[in-house]
Amino acid sequence: PAIGLGTFGSDHATAEEVQNAVRMAIRMGYRHFDGAACYGNEKEIGKVYKEAFDEGVVKREDLFIVSKVWNDMHKEVRKACEKTLSDLQLDYLDMYYVHWPFPNYHPPKCDVTERNPDSKPFSVARFMDTWHQMESLVDDGLVRHIGMSNMTIPKLKAVLPLCRIKPACIEMELHPCFQQKELYDYVKSQGIEIVGFCPLGSPDRPERDR
Repeated sequence: PAIGLGTFGSDHATAEEVQNAVRMAIRMGYRHFDGAACYGNEKEIGKVYKEAFDEGVVKREDLFIVSKVWNDMHKEVRKACEKTLSDLQLDYLDMYYVHWPFPNYHPPKCDVTERNPDSKPFSVARFMDTWHQMESLVDDGLVRHIGMSNMTIPKLKAVLPLCRIKPACIEMELHPCFQQKELYDYVKSQGIEIVGFCPLGSPDRPERDR
């Protein structure tokens, strides 16, 4: 589905508020839901999915459900995916993204001064190790499609030729004030779908996320 509901509550929406938003969105006709383990609300959202399926509001195959592997789980992608599936009470995901292309972890609700002493720059070898784990999830039926998020053209040029399964989608910040035309055009030239997050902008994002 072309229009989706993002479930990033940031610092201003609780897991329960996001849960209620998803519940109402399903009933209003939304069919694409974009989540992530690090949003801290997958268990709550999973209860809404189960409720909707049990009540016959919607069928599982009618929803396009998305999650992402967080930075601290790049070496344990299957474990991360299985946890997400358990929390969401699902047998499979429609899309699973590598949330960020490097494994640098920051705790929830940190501020702009937060520094991870173990942070590392982008590495093609490290990223491809993570991506090959993603590919195995497709092989084993845990996810239908895999994608990448928050990438750049140089990173994509380095990794796309090494992928056995090409990303179905690239997710990027995309709205009238930040259009990333070069990246947009490059991704389209590779035959990859683009998913834009914050399509209306996000002026109330915490300073660390701007």
